[in-house]
Amino acid sequence: MDKINPESTFKRLRNTYRLVVMNDDTYEEMLTVRLSRLSVYIGLSTVFVVLVGLTIALIAFTPLKYYIPGYGTRESRTALQLLKIRTDSLEQAIHYKEQYLEGVKKVLSGDVQTKLDTVPLAMPKVESSND
Repeated sequence: MDKINPESTFKRLRNTYRLVVMNDDTYEEMLTVRLSRLSVYIGLSTVFVVLVGLTIALIAFTPLKYYIPGYGTRESRTALQLLKIRTDSLEQAIHYKEQYLEGVKKVLSGDVQTKLDTVPLAMPKVESSND
């Protein structure tokens, strides 16, 4: 297997070719362009970079960006954050009310296990003197 010679590869990139556009009826040359593989590669790369740049600029600096999912105006994001805060506080209030109602149901049904909130003290017995 032959090794790729970098000098021959570079020479092939620099070889010039002629592109001729001819009129099919009269065989008159309409356009003649001298090209190399390197110039074609550079030209196509430049066109690609320019098109990508123009597309990004078109989206970034025009109202088209509002059609991208997840992107919105500053006002809509602020409103969304406020709605999220309200929703969280309402969920927390519902949770507290459910806990309260469960406690009331337990008290009404008699399922409450009472705990003494005082600790029984071991008091020494007082001897009565009946003498």
